[in-house]
Amino acid sequence: MSGDLVHVSESTFDEVVINANGPVLVDYWAEWCGPCKMIDPILHELASEYGDKLTIAKVNIDENPQVANRFKIRGIPTLMIFQDGEHQGTKVGAMTKSALKEFVEATI
Repeated sequence: MSGDLVHVSESTFDEVVINANGPVLVDYWAEWCGPCKMIDPILHELASEYGDKLTIAKVNIDENPQVANRFKIRGIPTLMIFQDGEHQGTKVGAMTKSALKEFVEATI
């Protein structure tokens, strides 16, 4: 899975994110969201750089509203980090690559 983003749904969220071995960065996004499209290439770069040390999962909130409601997503993109099934941190809005790396490094 290294270098790839994992698209998760309501049925696969717990398996991929909550039950993961190691940290997972979850990107809550939507097709119509401009800032979401801006950070997508950065997420791909981070997936390549971190490899197996970090899983990056994407949740389309329009297709998976129950997951969005479960974590009270109000603005997108919302980025959350989970470690061993526990929520570790949240950032809302597009970020630069360096800011996103700082968030990941500070949290995992």
